[in-house]
Amino acid sequence: MSTLIEVKNVTRVYRDTNGNPVYALKDVDLDIQEGEFISIIGPSGCGKTTLLRLIAGLDKPEKGTLKINGEEIGGPSFERGYIFQQAALFPWATVYDNVALGLKARKIFQANREKVQDYINLIGLDGFEKAYPHEISGGMAQRVAIIRSLINEPKVLLLDEPLGALDAFKRIELQEQLIGIWKKTKATMVMVTHDVDEAISLSGRIVIMTPRPGRIVHIVDVDLGPDRNRNNDDFIALRKLILEELHLVISQPQPEYAI
Repeated sequence: MSTLIEVKNVTRVYRDTNGNPVYALKDVDLDIQEGEFISIIGPSGCGKTTLLRLIAGLDKPEKGTLKINGEEIGGPSFERGYIFQQAALFPWATVYDNVALGLKARKIFQANREKVQDYINLIGLDGFEKAYPHEISGGMAQRVAIIRSLINEPKVLLLDEPLGALDAFKRIELQEQLIGIWKKTKATMVMVTHDVDEAISLSGRIVIMTPRPGRIVHIVDVDLGPDRNRNNDDFIALRKLILEELHLVISQPQPEYAI
């Protein structure tokens, strides 16, 4: 695999209500390979979502560079889809129209209209094309949000805790669908999650971040094969390793920075 996304020496600073600097990210380096599924985990406030927004082009760093295919990321692009924790569907639009939105915005709907039904079928929502968001479940709505981004055939799909609002059963069901979609589309997927089991189940690599200022402290390779049983000894051992890493990261005092 070749490197698709390069994050080099990236620092992002915000200001609190008193104007004091707050480091969300500090000197972050990360290479993401084309076609891989990578998860980012760490304590709340460690800059996971900030990193995702920077890759999406929705934010800019104070220092460092972010590149995709060797070109610097200068802003949002259809080649980078973004999935939020909430589905964020347009309530006045049907399932079909929500999925078709990106194609219509790019004025390529007529030439690609058959793809809308193909993607709806892909996630098992055929028969719900005319339903409105308030008429379907949260899990179904999140599936619509995922294919709404995928239909634009992005090189990268960025997922910000996309399953966090679902109950445990729906979450596992959607995890299985998500990995199936990844295998079919071969898109590069970068997911933020707090769920260690979810990260192990879906990812090829897991990035562990420190509390603010967010740094990458460890990257874990997940070598468990395609069929990952959560009760398997290797799965349990990897879960233990990651939880120990997180506990160590959280328990260590972090330096304060001031400008």
